[in-house]
Amino acid sequence: EIIQSRQLNQKGADVIEKQLRFEFVDTLNSMVIGWAINSSMIILAAATFFAGKIAVTELGQAQAILQPMLGRAAAVVFGGALLMAGLSSSVTAGMAGGSIVAGMSGEPYDPSDNHTRLGIIMTLLGALLIALVITNPFKTLIFSQIALSIQLPWTIVLQILLTSNPRVMGKYANNTPDRVFLWTTTVVVSGLNVLLLVDTLRNLLR
Repeated sequence: EIIQSRQLNQKGADVIEKQLRFEFVDTLNSMVIGWAINSSMIILAAATFFAGKIAVTELGQAQAILQPMLGRAAAVVFGGALLMAGLSSSVTAGMAGGSIVAGMSGEPYDPSDNHTRLGIIMTLLGALLIALVITNPFKTLIFSQIALSIQLPWTIVLQILLTSNPRVMGKYANNTPDRVFLWTTTVVVSGLNVLLLVDTLRNLLR
């Protein structure tokens, strides 16, 4: 959204290529940091719950991951981490919703524009309504991840088709090696998501 809102396509090839390099570095760093955080969470959870054969039935139990390191402060740190994660997700979701509605209106993302604001409000209001009606946050979290696992392959496929289309991307469209790598990754990710979905549903239906 940030790149789109700058209207770089109107500033010449040199500016576009410079910004794309910065965007690549920014995205790569973000993905690596996200991978490190998620990996740490999985490792800590495995060491705490799986090794101890503890069945997790509610979200509050997750603070036990931090108990060995932080003691009584674990609950505070875990709560703060959840709050920060929620704020980050809300901001990202709002920007995505605003970008979609703005794009449907043929406009760039611009928080001062009514179309962008409408998308942001619709997204956040929808999330708020869901939060008000859920009764079991733990199960809701699980089902949200199931929904994401179903949605993710479709998103990847559409992104590859879009970025590989010369009519859309011009000379910046994916080349053949890129497409081979991207489609291979898509098959692997989709396969893993299907396995995860089947395993999760099997456990829930027991």
